[in-house]
Amino acid sequence: MTAEIIPPPDPSSSPPKAPKDILPPSSHSQGAIKPKADVAEMFGRIVRRYDLMNRLMTGGQDVRWRKRAVRAALGAGDGCLLDVATGTGDLAIALADAGGREVIGLDVAPGMIAAAEEKRHGRDDVTFLVGDAMRLPFPDGHFDAVTVSFGLRNMPSYLGALTEMTRVIAPGGRLVCLELTPYRTPVLGSVFTWYFTRVVPLVGGLLSGDREAYRYLPTSVASFPDATALAGLMREAGLAHVEIELLGMGTVALHVGIKQAPSPA
Repeated sequence: MTAEIIPPPDPSSSPPKAPKDILPPSSHSQGAIKPKADVAEMFGRIVRRYDLMNRLMTGGQDVRWRKRAVRAALGAGDGCLLDVATGTGDLAIALADAGGREVIGLDVAPGMIAAAEEKRHGRDDVTFLVGDAMRLPFPDGHFDAVTVSFGLRNMPSYLGALTEMTRVIAPGGRLVCLELTPYRTPVLGSVFTWYFTRVVPLVGGLLSGDREAYRYLPTSVASFPDATALAGLMREAGLAHVEIELLGMGTVALHVGIKQAPSPA
């Protein structure tokens, strides 16, 4: 799949006009469409087939997208890294495999963490723990980079989660967010809408026995901020030099922001 780089806006120039084939951004929710406890319970129900469904839904492209996230994160250093909403641990393990010396994967769903532990095979460069992304149990400025992949949509407050993740990043460190993004092209948009609302719940229901969990996916994406709006939230959370890379024909966005050192008094 090709990637499209969206540069950060130039504050000195007038806003560019949107291409005619792109729909204007719709209003988005401020946080997940389900309560935190319901989200954790839902993911606990589908953990057994979670990895398989990720491969099927993306045609295996999610593996390549995570590799891009790893490269972006390690650009800030290979010391201490945190993967929030780690799920079954794929990104956390990929960070360690790529040279991360101390990687922590955190998720609110105990079932997901149990599955991640099974993949760890006793290695000591990755640690998994159950925790709340809205109240991270780490001191300020502790990590070289924080990653979150396909998990920000499920957090009660997008801005609150981004602000909390930014808090634990060291000055000069990076926040890397890999997430599905609302699709704005009319023709292909209808195809992807059909796929996410019809095919994914059907296949997900057959494999996991929980069609409702996979009905949640398209609804959560539709109410999520588009790539430009999410970049704005990242800046509001205290990140600078936010860059966006669109993947998967524009259905996935990789955001990278840098935490700047505080200005001298």
